[in-house]
Parts: sequence; C-alpha cells; structure tokens
Amino acid sequence: MNIEAYHQIVNELNEYSAQLVAVSKTKPIEDIQALRQEGQVVFGENKVQEMCLKHEQLEGKGIQWHMIGHLQRNKVKYMAPFVSLVHGIDSLRLIKELNKQGAKAGRAIPCLLQMHIAEESTKFGLDRAELEEVLQYLSDEKPENLRVSGLMGMATNTDSHGQVAREFNGLHKLFEELKNSSFEGDTDFRVLSMGMSGDYKIALQEGSNMVRVGSLIFGARNYA
Repeated sequence: MNIEAYHQIVNELNEYSAQLVAVSKTKPIEDIQALRQEGQVVFGENKVQEMCLKHEQLEGKGIQWHMIGHLQRNKVKYMAPFVSLVHGIDSLRLIKELNKQGAKAGRAIPCLLQMHIAEESTKFGLDRAELEEVLQYLSDEKPENLRVSGLMGMATNTDSHGQVAREFNGLHKLFEELKNSSFEGDTDFRVLSMGMSGDYKIALQEGSNMVRVGSLIFGARNYA
C-alpha cells in the first residue's frame, strides 16, 4: 500500500472540493484499517458479500461503505441496513428494489443513477430513455426509502484523453441539467461520481466531485 500516493491524491482532490472513495475490493482488513488511521472514511466495494463481511469486522470504526459494482437485485437486502451510497443504479427495477429494501430497513438509501457514457457495450448504465423512465417513476411515486444523490458514469477504457474528457463533460452537463429540472431545489442531489485510478485527473477537470481510486493506493488487485 502506498500511503504517500494516498495523501497526494487527497491533496489533489481537496483543490477541487472532491471526495475520495478508496476502492478496497479484494483488499484485506489490515489495509483498510491502516488507511482508516490516515483519516480515510469512505471505502468502496464491488461485491455485496465481501462488503457485508468487512462491515461486520470493522463495525464501530466510523467507515462509510459505498457499493460501486454492478448490483443484482437479490443482493440489495443484505446491505440495505448499512450501505452509505450505492453508485450503480442502472435500472428502474433496481430502483424499486432499493426502495423496497430501504423500507424494510427503516431508512432511505442514498444512491446514484449510473449513466452509460462509454463506447463499450459491456459497461452498465442507463440510456436517456431509461433515465426518463426512472425520472417519471420518481416523480409519480415519490419513493420514500431511497434518495437519489446524483449521477455516476464510467468512461471508455482508452488512451484518448479527448474522448474520456468528452464523455465526462457530457455527464457533467447532464448532471447540471437535472439539477435545474427534475431535482431543482433538492439539496440531496449533489454527487457527480466520475473517475478512477487511470482517469480521475481528467474527471476532476470535467467537474467530478467524487472519484473512485484503488490500485494507485492499495496496489494491484488480488484475484486469488
């Protein structure tokens, strides 16, 4: 783990008033504890089972857990009582499940609507038509047990700085558009989660206020 790199990234983010999600997926409890001692509060996991286990082991440590991976509806119930933010809401069915499990947990679960901004079809996210469907549901049903806190997007995995910048810029424009229309006056709608280890600097320049960084801090991912 690179503590020096961590502090460098935090300093960069402070210049943009952006928040760091330290992506701790596959990493051991000891690494998370070490980074927590450096002042890091928010950690991101991409598998519900792993996040629940870490939550149990580190309960009382003041950690906020973010679910950053693709989320299956049948897994929502396990994290509903404690998850601080769900980044990848990519369907109306998932929105409804989140509201259902939030009601059972007695809380409103914060979430981000994930937009598909990349060229790769393998990446998840809503298209504009699906977004409109979600917005109509939110307007009509006014679900009480979820809170839409903003947008999230993943850029194309490419060496083209310009393409990544354009994709992030487009999401930033959509974010501002929604702030002034569907979410006008909604103080909860304030998060624009864009940027990972390879492109977070571009994301910050294009308006991101939350980045998800793992390998630059923790080292290469453990697949074993």
